[in-house]
Amino acid sequence: MKIDPVSLRLFLAVSELGTIAAAAEREHIAASAVSKRISDLEDALRTQLLERSNKGIVPTPAGIALQNLSRGIVNDIENIATMMQDYASGTRGLVRIYANVSSIAQFLPMDLHGFIEKYPDVQLQLEERISTAILRGVAENAADIGCFADLGAAPHGVVTLPYREDDLVVVVSRGHRLARRKKLAAPEVLEHYLIGLQTGSYINMQLLRVAGQLGVPVKFRMQVNSYDAVCLMVESDMGIGILPVSLARRYAKTIGISVVGLDAPWAHRKLNLCIRSYEGLPVAARQLVDHLCPTAHAIVAAAGATRALA
Repeated sequence: MKIDPVSLRLFLAVSELGTIAAAAEREHIAASAVSKRISDLEDALRTQLLERSNKGIVPTPAGIALQNLSRGIVNDIENIATMMQDYASGTRGLVRIYANVSSIAQFLPMDLHGFIEKYPDVQLQLEERISTAILRGVAENAADIGCFADLGAAPHGVVTLPYREDDLVVVVSRGHRLARRKKLAAPEVLEHYLIGLQTGSYINMQLLRVAGQLGVPVKFRMQVNSYDAVCLMVESDMGIGILPVSLARRYAKTIGISVVGLDAPWAHRKLNLCIRSYEGLPVAARQLVDHLCPTAHAIVAAAGATRALA
């Protein structure tokens, strides 16, 4: 006979309460079933675990040893059940997030902090990616949720949801001849050397698209991995850069750069969330989607109804 956790729990109940009747009442089981379980347990272990006395049922020395062992086993099993219930309810879990640098630098810190305050046992795994890689990563199930700059149509099998919006501006060194300009058009920006972000980023792709339309090259002096690096290189007169206005103004307070408006239709952009399937997400991930986009469920439901009517 294999020793099962139910028999151990009933043994603990009898040894702690002192009678089979009391153990049966607490565990909501027939007294005869409790007695049979104890008898089978003693047979399996080939030793007497309990003995009757004028004080009721008390454990033998072997029973005392089994008590100590059993409490740990039963508690561990109960902890497993509790933890699994936490995963099922979404109070515990792992959510994998891919996000572009703009989302990470501007919005996600406070939004994720608010989520963790509500669900402190949910682990968030955040990785920075360019927008094209984010869409691909979500489509291939490398991430549960993506935060990216809207580049047009999403890949098949990926659902997009609204997240935030921002505006892009040009940053130049304070001594640059463009520093006093209020706005620059995209063709003017392309006349200068640029400090760009990684290949495939939203900003780089827009500059390449405009350059292709104009038949001119994009003169990247260098490409870096962060807005901090962009601003430091701009301050050193290595080139000019483009970044979100909220970040540009923040950096301008401590770094020697000036902020100039960008006159281009793509300078105002949407930052979206992407997922594979709202209903197919783990509970914790779905709760994060709802936190980042409170209308997510309604949007997904409306899209489903539209497809059903088509």
